[in-house]
Amino acid sequence: MNSNTHVIQVTNVSPSTTSEQMRTLFGFLGNIEELKLFPPDDSPLPVTSRVCFVKFLEAESVGVSQHLTNTVFVDRALIVVPFAEVDKSFAESPFLAG
Repeated sequence: MNSNTHVIQVTNVSPSTTSEQMRTLFGFLGNIEELKLFPPDDSPLPVTSRVCFVKFLEAESVGVSQHLTNTVFVDRALIVVPFAEVDKSFAESPFLAG
């Protein structure tokens, strides 16, 4: 696990939660570079749970954000864990080509 990761994975996100609500919640903990919510807000598929990835500008925000684990947001207790960023040179390796 990359201890200098800037990314968190948030699971057990309520299906009624929007990306803007997640941006507001985690924006209090640091400057957000990028936020992705899956399935996206405009997904036509029925949603039972969502997953959110938040990339902070500062790695320190990852540690702080983990304190939100078990915090009930909307109607579910969030689970926040660091997410290892993939080294692009490794991801583009010919060994991974399928």
